[in-house]
Amino acid sequence: MKIHTLSGYIQSIYLVEYPNGLLLLDGCCRADVDFLESFITQTLHRPLTDLKLVVVTHMHPDHAGAAAKLRQLTHCKIVTSIKSYPWYRGIKGRLMHMLDLALAYWVGQRLGRKKTNLWYSPVLQADYQLQDFDCLPGFPDWQVITTPGHTDRDLSVLHTPSKRLYVADLIVKVKNRFVPPLPVFHPNQYLASLQKVKAMDLNTVLLAHGGEVLFKDINFEHLLTVAPRYPRSTLSSTTNALKQVLLRKRRS
Repeated sequence: MKIHTLSGYIQSIYLVEYPNGLLLLDGCCRADVDFLESFITQTLHRPLTDLKLVVVTHMHPDHAGAAAKLRQLTHCKIVTSIKSYPWYRGIKGRLMHMLDLALAYWVGQRLGRKKTNLWYSPVLQADYQLQDFDCLPGFPDWQVITTPGHTDRDLSVLHTPSKRLYVADLIVKVKNRFVPPLPVFHPNQYLASLQKVKAMDLNTVLLAHGGEVLFKDINFEHLLTVAPRYPRSTLSSTTNALKQVLLRKRRS
């Protein structure tokens, strides 16, 4: 088993290589599809159809954006958490989807990325819906660990033999500091997820934003202290920013 760490459009990509197939630990951005195809076929010298499984930890653009297209190209299977309804449901959900896409474009611009197509469907049909400690189909040395809070359906993925945990956006590394993500829709669940990971026996943690870090270097006490106690969403943050702009205009 070998984990290839790649630089995606706005996030780290973790592609796990086995002789019998490839596992993608998250669904990436829509803009990462061509890059992944090139890496698999030209660098690894393997057919694209060797991609067997894609885990989608949650539905944000840099974690779900490429999943459906990759399934179309490779006939791979998609794993998500068990939820009976889409994350981006209703009018408010579709507005949130557009705001999340706009945020992904903004982050890409800040990172110097060329503007490209990031569009993906807000509704994803999974081939497998897994719960806590279920093994990944075809990759039994990997388990899903439910770590909600950022959204209501976040998954982490544990490689049990090497004690490496991919946590997606549970923890973000910014300017060499470990911080909570934005948004945190469910603060109580987020705190419980941090406590759950803190109690695990791990060697390293794979971050979607920050790369692979030693478990012992993560200051969980600081994270638990600074974690939000009230819901903090992209939509609410945007609304509050607009209110502040309007308030300043009225005062001027």
